[in-house]
Amino acid sequence: MKFKKTVSGNIAYSDLTPQEIETSWFGVDFWRDKSAITGSAKGRYTTWFVDASMQDPAQQQWVLRHYYRGGLIGRVIRDKYLYTGLTRTRAIAELSLLETLYNQGFPVPKPIAANVESNGVWYRADIIIERIEGAEDLVARLTKAVMTDEQWQLLGECIARFHNHGVYHADLNAKNILLTNDKFYIIDFDRGEFRTPSSSWQLSNMERLHRSFNKELAKQPNLAFTEANWQRLLNAYKNAITTQ
Repeated sequence: MKFKKTVSGNIAYSDLTPQEIETSWFGVDFWRDKSAITGSAKGRYTTWFVDASMQDPAQQQWVLRHYYRGGLIGRVIRDKYLYTGLTRTRAIAELSLLETLYNQGFPVPKPIAANVESNGVWYRADIIIERIEGAEDLVARLTKAVMTDEQWQLLGECIARFHNHGVYHADLNAKNILLTNDKFYIIDFDRGEFRTPSSSWQLSNMERLHRSFNKELAKQPNLAFTEANWQRLLNAYKNAITTQ
């Protein structure tokens, strides 16, 4: 990872990232002016999909995300975080974790760059990752089609691979797992980190994922998810886990 000082802060980027990247690239208006917005996803706030080849022919589709606070504090302090050092910002930490995992061959998006703008004791941040072509999150997939028993098993084994490596995901839910053909990817590693493998946090990750499936099922009764699906995923996970 390399860093470039800007007027308002710092940009971090990998060796595969265009070195001419500027702060403006992290704003949706920059891409809108180039007619390069290809879509968006709405969660707590909007995540934007952009066609980076409009700026650099060597690039692909990118995902642009601004960091926003959640919970009650997010109603008061929308997108500002306490600045305690560049490498401890959420954007740089996530980019660094993704870079490590991507280089080690884990199924995660390719990291592109992060932007941190500091102002006194506060900072705001953005991240850009490469969009995984042809992938959709599990909620979108399960509203249209069922997953096979083999796919549920593969998903359990995929999660176990991360856990065996000590990868903690702070928000493992059905929308943060993507599927393209028969390959699963895990996304959104905000507040993720490497931890000593332990059954406590691993179990917490799995329980969070289970709750998210049931939450989506309550909202969409046609969601192709059953407890039998979960047990198949969980059994494959337990068979593959080596750190408990």
